Amino acid sequence: MAMRIYNSLTQQKEPFEPLVPGRVGMYVCGPTVYKPSHIGHAVGPIIFDAFKRYLRRKGYQVTWVVNITDVDDKLIAEAAAQGCRVDELARRVTEGYLAALQALNVTGIDHMPRASEHIPEIIDICRRLIDRGAAYVSGGDVYFDVTADEDYGKLSHRRAEDQLAGLRELTGQEKRHAGDFALWKAAKPDEPPEVQFDSPWGKGRPGWHIECTAMSVRYLGESFDIHGGGMDLIFPHHENEIAQSETCFGRPFAKYWMHNGLTRFNTKKISKSDPQMARLMEQLVLSRLLEKYSGELLRFFVLATHYRRPIDFSDEEMAARQKGLESFYRLFERAARISGRDPYAGGETLEQAGPAAAAGFEAFAEACANHQRRFFEQMDDDFNTGGAIGVLFELATTINRFMDEQRAETTSDQRVRRLASAAVQTLRELGGILGLFERPPARPAAAVDALVGELMELLIAVRAEARKTRQFALSDMIRDRLAGHGIRLEDRPEGTVWRREG
Repeated sequence: MAMRIYNSLTQQKEPFEPLVPGRVGMYVCGPTVYKPSHIGHAVGPIIFDAFKRYLRRKGYQVTWVVNITDVDDKLIAEAAAQGCRVDELARRVTEGYLAALQALNVTGIDHMPRASEHIPEIIDICRRLIDRGAAYVSGGDVYFDVTADEDYGKLSHRRAEDQLAGLRELTGQEKRHAGDFALWKAAKPDEPPEVQFDSPWGKGRPGWHIECTAMSVRYLGESFDIHGGGMDLIFPHHENEIAQSETCFGRPFAKYWMHNGLTRFNTKKISKSDPQMARLMEQLVLSRLLEKYSGELLRFFVLATHYRRPIDFSDEEMAARQKGLESFYRLFERAARISGRDPYAGGETLEQAGPAAAAGFEAFAEACANHQRRFFEQMDDDFNTGGAIGVLFELATTINRFMDEQRAETTSDQRVRRLASAAVQTLRELGGILGLFERPPARPAAAVDALVGELMELLIAVRAEARKTRQFALSDMIRDRLAGHGIRLEDRPEGTVWRREG
């Protein structure tokens, strides 16, 4: 099956055919680093990291760029509120973002440029647009004239008259047309010096849209294959990127536009600018979530939904995903007992084991091969990670059933043990394409504490039942063994409580 992806530009699925055979250039809009990143900022990196892994599996050489917006009105305002420099704020927030990406196993980003480091490229593009009559200077500002782009609106599919409503004459520092957007902003008297850059039009700083054009062209060229980002960026950000880039360079900007669904809490979109969401946002900051949930669980949660659909975040949804993820962990633990080897250390897959290893168990081997084929079919059909994970669940069920039927834990037939182990390695390899199951699960401190608490309640209940039935030796053994691990039980009138000692 040939790979197809949905192109927001044409609003249909298209065969994936890179501009240069065998090579893929991919640009994804990154965060504006003025406040700690939340779960919504993790969605794009997780999705496109998995997408890059899959493209590489298919033999493509992929260059992936994610930008950092470190020059922006929001940064200036937040730095002023915190009483710090803009570049210091940007550095601190960026460090937190990078730490979160590492915990989420986002490893495929090749370049992460910062807007402040690409001012010369931005100025050059502004000059070229002015020379082409597509941009104009007004009081130290530089604006793009949207009437210079005949097909402006082709990505958002809005009518031109909607874009250009409010036509007016240029007066002072005003725009010629309501839809014109800033390429360069003149410095204001109260703005800090670290965001004031020299330009032919006086000191100032770049507009938001021109930053992405400059950085994507710098690392991927004037035309590249995939431009990604959240659906909320289609207009005006991506629309304006297309207009200024294609007007400047006279060629198509990005061939495929991929937009991921937005993150919602109780069906409401997460947005930093919504004051009603401020308290919730504090709970959804990535650093806090990673204290509560493992990075693998958050990654699994995102990929379990098709990338173009909204992602609904809630504790209940996370609990359901945790339950699903645990079913894979139990299978890996079972495989370790059967084979005597750590599944995470690697080993032969069914394909590597070959037909000889499956002799006598052809039906099982064919069932696993069918699951594997369907996994790739799901991924080839617009990168359907949710469908692919569903296939992984089916494969896990098939493997568990085979282990049950063959009594894999007790059988002396080494072929069964080898085949079961190889099937698990096949599942892990497929999961690895999504960035899952690469290492033993890490339990966040909060999750470990919760598990310990549940186990302690269970042991206290067992001990209480033992005392009720006068099994005092068992009761004492539980108390003494726990004491040996630094846990003290205290029997009180209202019940037994426990605490750690030392």
